[in-house]
Amino acid sequence: MNEIEALFDQGSELMPWLADSVINLVVGLVVFFVGKFIASKVSHWCEKRMLKASVDQAVAGFASSILYALMFAGVTLMALGQVGVETTSFIAILGAAGLAVGLALQGSLSNFASGVLIIILRPFRSGDFIDAGGQMGTVNRIELFHTHLKTPDNRVIIVPNSSVMNGSIVNFSREATRRLDLVIGISYDADIRLAKQIMEEIVNADERILKDPECLIAVSELADSSVNFFLRPWVASGDYWTVRADLLEKIKYTFDERGVGIPYPQMDVHVHKQES
Repeated sequence: MNEIEALFDQGSELMPWLADSVINLVVGLVVFFVGKFIASKVSHWCEKRMLKASVDQAVAGFASSILYALMFAGVTLMALGQVGVETTSFIAILGAAGLAVGLALQGSLSNFASGVLIIILRPFRSGDFIDAGGQMGTVNRIELFHTHLKTPDNRVIIVPNSSVMNGSIVNFSREATRRLDLVIGISYDADIRLAKQIMEEIVNADERILKDPECLIAVSELADSSVNFFLRPWVASGDYWTVRADLLEKIKYTFDERGVGIPYPQMDVHVHKQES
């Protein structure tokens, strides 16, 4: 009988502690999920406000990522404190663990540092078409560890920031104008003066081609089977590909109409019959 009473006494003492623990756990979970939701909303709101203030999209995205990470860390500590975990000792343990994890994740830390350098040095902006880290695309956003590129065929490429900063960066959109470097070949029996005149007429008739700097049209090489011309007009960066395609098409049609031959690789085979 005494043993049964002792068990009831222990149960009566355990029930309040268990109830408090369950309540603290539920409150901690509510704090965590609600805080995470608020952190996400606040970071998105800050990003929108920065975009409205004409802040570059890449900078706004990077800043919102940092803000979310800081708020998420604070919310996690608050939730752990509500559950009953000593946050002061937990922070010390977290610092020691962070050092070990940092040594193990040197690549991720390098990506973070590279992301900071991208924001400070600004080798490219959101909307620029770049070649970096072995990938080409339009910069969509810059995050803590990665840069998001969108290709012309609408693929999204996520490139580590360290790969971007550790290699060469070619920014095709930084300057307002670009030069087309075309090589046009004509056959040796074609009229060089006529070919040059045709290209000048085509260039002068296209309003997208800039007058200053002046377009260069000159013989560049007497090749094995063709006389090659340099054709180097200047255009606005946004017109680069359309002007390139239109020029090649117009030159081909006009050369055909006016009898200027365009050579193609060919091989002459001579067969000698040897008498036995």
